[in-house]
Amino acid sequence: MGDFDQEWRQSHADASGQVDMRLNGTGAPAGPLAPGGSGTFGSTPAEKTAAANTIETELEPNTKTATDHADEATNTAVKGFDGWDTAAGMKKLAETWDEQVKVLMGRLGSEKSALRGASGLFVRNDIGLGDQFRPIGQSKLNGM
Repeated sequence: MGDFDQEWRQSHADASGQVDMRLNGTGAPAGPLAPGGSGTFGSTPAEKTAAANTIETELEPNTKTATDHADEATNTAVKGFDGWDTAAGMKKLAETWDEQVKVLMGRLGSEKSALRGASGLFVRNDIGLGDQFRPIGQSKLNGM
């Protein structure tokens, strides 16, 4: 028997006594929760709406304001270093910054839309499932 086969059998034998399986219930979570996770799924439609509103009324405008302020300061610094290699480097930095801000603003917009749309998706899903089960309930009421 080769070394691999021998190691495999030994590893299998070692592990066989360590298996802890529960088939008749869910029990506690197997591992730690995600960092910052509460262990619960989702949130209420009101919480989703509040989060979307926070993105719209705080994060997006504040990000835009901060970006404009940074652009003004950078443009002033670039003018101050006109003719130096530093000015060219700062221009490149400003271009990279602007691209990153575009990506961030796009992400904020996507998250806002997803939060606003998630509630509707769950409601439509619930209605669809109800429509699928309704004939079963009606057949029991009709004595079938």
